[in-house]
Amino acid sequence: MREFTYKWKPEDYTFNGDDPVLKVTKSSFTGTYGWCPQKYVFSYIESLPQDTTVAMTKGTIIHNARQDFFDEYDIKKAEPLSRAELINYNYSMYPIDDYTDIYYAMSCFDADRFLEAKENNTVESYMPVLNEIKLDAEFMIRANNYSHVDLQHNYVIHLQGIIDRMYLEGGGYIPMELKTGPWGDHKATNMRKEMAFYKLLFDEATDEHLIEQGLDPAFDITHWGWYFPVSNHIHVEPVKKVSTTALLKGLATMIHSYETGTFPANYNERGCPNCSYFNICPAAHMAGWE
Repeated sequence: MREFTYKWKPEDYTFNGDDPVLKVTKSSFTGTYGWCPQKYVFSYIESLPQDTTVAMTKGTIIHNARQDFFDEYDIKKAEPLSRAELINYNYSMYPIDDYTDIYYAMSCFDADRFLEAKENNTVESYMPVLNEIKLDAEFMIRANNYSHVDLQHNYVIHLQGIIDRMYLEGGGYIPMELKTGPWGDHKATNMRKEMAFYKLLFDEATDEHLIEQGLDPAFDITHWGWYFPVSNHIHVEPVKKVSTTALLKGLATMIHSYETGTFPANYNERGCPNCSYFNICPAAHMAGWE
């Protein structure tokens, strides 16, 4: 596989199949460039250090605990348990730290989901088929496919992402994303972009790579979903083509930023003062903030 990097230069792209290509992850694209292209420059192109926030630490700890939960879960031990016993069993598999309230919420949610699967004789679908997997793929952004930007060439980009969990139900895969913050309806659009990224990553990965990761290329991703335990919010829906279209337009816009060297700052009064790069961002000074 060819070299991939955030420090990509379109002018060095020779189209010979050996030159470095742009690396795009869910975090770099939907999590950073999509919010503020200037922050993307600071973080990914210039590699400036970023403050570790409480939210970042919380997310890492809970994601690790959730991964360990499914790695160690014993279906046979869970099957004869009552709801109260299931909750206690689930809860016992999480660490004792500052996030026990979230672990308890997930323990109750999983107990109810297990009992429902047991009642419907679908216990085999309770467990994810994959737990925290990393996929890689290459995808070509074609210049003549996007009317909102004038790309100079077709470019191959490298996609990479870690999917929290993948389930198999109804003859199709369902990636599920865990979020450790509170739910708000305004987050739905960005969640769909994240899930569309995973869908594109899955679709463009080679069959050999999918098989290596434990996935069957004969199946497709038919639904996607997300889980916010803090708000007891879970949502699963059929794949939305409009979200994939928006994703592709966004990727083309990112390529155009590299071509033109233009990465505008999207500033707002609520978010910008909490950004690690607030003191060096020209947008903050243009807005008159000190």
